[in-house]
Amino acid sequence: MTDVLKLKVAAGFEELYGYQPLGIWSAPGRVNLIGEHTDYNEGFVFPFAISRRTFAAVALRTDGIARVASSFSSDVVEIPVAEISRQTVSGWSAYPLGVAWALKELGKANQTGFDLFIESDVPVGAGLSSSAAIECSVAVALNELWNAGLELRDLARVGQLAENQIVGAPTGIMDQSASLLGQLDHGVFLDCRDLSSQVIDLGFAREGLELLIIDTRVEHRHADGGYASRRAACEAGAAALGVRSLRDASAADLARAQELLDDVTFRRVRHVITENQRVLDTVAALQAQGPRAIGELLYQSHQSMRDDFEISIDELDTAVETALRHGAVGARMTGGGFGGAAIALCPIEKISEISRSVEAEFLALGYAKPDIFVVSAAPGAHRE
Repeated sequence: MTDVLKLKVAAGFEELYGYQPLGIWSAPGRVNLIGEHTDYNEGFVFPFAISRRTFAAVALRTDGIARVASSFSSDVVEIPVAEISRQTVSGWSAYPLGVAWALKELGKANQTGFDLFIESDVPVGAGLSSSAAIECSVAVALNELWNAGLELRDLARVGQLAENQIVGAPTGIMDQSASLLGQLDHGVFLDCRDLSSQVIDLGFAREGLELLIIDTRVEHRHADGGYASRRAACEAGAAALGVRSLRDASAADLARAQELLDDVTFRRVRHVITENQRVLDTVAALQAQGPRAIGELLYQSHQSMRDDFEISIDELDTAVETALRHGAVGARMTGGGFGGAAIALCPIEKISEISRSVEAEFLALGYAKPDIFVVSAAPGAHRE
């Protein structure tokens, strides 16, 4: 599929702009194995880059104008690079244009105009970070073409800044870090406080396991209020506990938190504290025992998001419970919640049974047909 997309993005660029791009860069989507809503609480996350990618064909211009287009929108957005702001851009183009703006803020970019065309097979709205894949493909391209000289870790901040300041979504840095730092068959264990990362062997292939994505086709939108209200509750909880962030709280603080906080805020806090510990436990279990040992932790994570953080929906719960009933080692919803995808860690020989069972259950309940596919851990963003 990669070669097909590479050809398509080059052809799309040439057809639209009438000349060939200077180069093609790509970045993967990501799936979060465990560690949800811990990133903006300076906690731990454990995502991996997936074998679905976004491709960016780019060439420089001399007139200071940025033109961005994609195969998934008929719009060609044109704006002077110097005029990019929250007020002047909107829609999907805010992601690549936001990156151009953020490179200027964080680097010593030799900014000129550019033409950009994007092609992707990362599903939108599934919680697989199609947005970070766009940001990171554009970030590695412009970092090179503008001679900005930023390291991959710095480019993760570029993507986050673009999303926070230009798109207007208060997201953390996990998605961009996974998309930039991913490696084949490995996960990226990330400390969101100091951005230190460790690449951890997943061992899925060795153990005959695959990760199944069950995209419910219910789109979620981070810029909507549900995400922001959860983040506000976490900040309120940290303030009440007298800590800089919930990263500094542990299970020992939960009794005090329950006395200090209203029930809803307490449950939000409990999710983050216990989820941080589950990430650490998952990494330890992978290293000591291998991937079949992490199933219960995955399901505990789902229960916490369903009951304490209240970001799951019926379709996600159905996907998780059905997958477990039909032989998955572990399963959970993944991503920001309120829609998107569930993941199921499955023995290869169970994949078709689990997929068929989930489809049948969705049909029986009158839900839209889910999109179900396997992903593997893939390399991070690079020039093709």
